[in-house]
Amino acid sequence: MKRFSFLALTFLFLLLLAACGSKETGGNSGDTAKEPAETDSGDGSLAKIEDSGVLRVGFEGTYRPFNFMGDKSDYDGFDVDISNELAKRMGVKTKFVATSWESLIGGLKSDKFDVIIAQMSITEERKQSVDFTDPYVVTGAVLITREDTDGIAKLEDIKGKKVGAGAGTTFADLAESVDGANVKLYKSINEYLQDLINGRLDVIINDQLLMSHNIKEEELPVKVTSDILSEDEIGMAVKKGSTDLVEKLNEELAAMIEDGTYEEIYRRWFDSDPVIK
Repeated sequence: MKRFSFLALTFLFLLLLAACGSKETGGNSGDTAKEPAETDSGDGSLAKIEDSGVLRVGFEGTYRPFNFMGDKSDYDGFDVDISNELAKRMGVKTKFVATSWESLIGGLKSDKFDVIIAQMSITEERKQSVDFTDPYVVTGAVLITREDTDGIAKLEDIKGKKVGAGAGTTFADLAESVDGANVKLYKSINEYLQDLINGRLDVIINDQLLMSHNIKEEELPVKVTSDILSEDEIGMAVKKGSTDLVEKLNEELAAMIEDGTYEEIYRRWFDSDPVIK
């Protein structure tokens, strides 16, 4: 009887070990199954913003009327107003980080800021490096010359002309698409606008909204000479994989459009109706 009891107890012990091993295996499988769901929701960018209470926004800070240093030594402009409204709705504050145009995507990748809100056109090439929100501006490229210049009204008219555009922009791509155009690339709009005014360039390519506003407000001796050459959809850029942040920004942007706040901000800066409604 004692031998039988010993064998029975041994058998029961082995069964318990097997049951425990089965539960542990099942638990690990459950943990593994949850990981894709966490990845799908994003890389944690939104949670990081919410935890810190700050939305860090990257832009040039010299691109009037979108983002520039105002009279009170604070950043001002359309992008600034959009950023502040988004942050308010997310329950956080904004921190603006001025960065040269060519360093914006690199700065985003190196975690200098959470989002680029800087009039960045949504392109297939850029989509390889960043994720974009829905467009928050729709605008387009135009030709700008000095007031006394005639005969440059279509893209093909820049052939044989000295053309200025921003390095790394869709405006540069447009200029370089014309054979025979003598294209010079610049780091900032102020540089090539000044070269146009001073006669070192014949024509520049830039944004219709920006140039129309600045010509009027700054009384610049230049004029827009073309219709829109190519339509640009402008989006906010975040790190690749930041699904949660993209969804949150899209949600708040849609709410701003729905309740009229977006149009109110748009009309504060531009004397026209927004394309996005």
